[in-house]
Amino acid sequence: QVQLVESGGGLVQPGESLRLSCAASGNIFSSYAMGWYRQAPGKERELVARISSGGSTNYADFVKGRFTISRDNAKKTVYLEMNSLKPEDTAIYYCDRLTTYFSGRAAGYWGQGTQVTVSS
Repeated sequence: QVQLVESGGGLVQPGESLRLSCAASGNIFSSYAMGWYRQAPGKERELVARISSGGSTNYADFVKGRFTISRDNAKKTVYLEMNSLKPEDTAIYYCDRLTTYFSGRAAGYWGQGTQVTVSS
């Protein structure tokens, strides 16, 4: 069974940065692709960034150049470094294991999420 715990969210001003963490339990973490998603009020959950087991990455156009996803397999943790934050980045951020890296489809092990609010 996989359990995921997101942390690192908060209230920041536009242009500032945050680093989110997603700690995973269970075996064989290093073998799976992982993704960060977000859900804003009234909107569907959307994929923000993904990272393969080998470290390949892919980003949604709306965060490209601002966000960086990384992983530490020894710590079973995935990170999302968010820079130049905008008010439209306000959402609950979730991580999940992916069924495959190329599909970007979530496996459904959602954690509780972490709230990111960007406001002046």
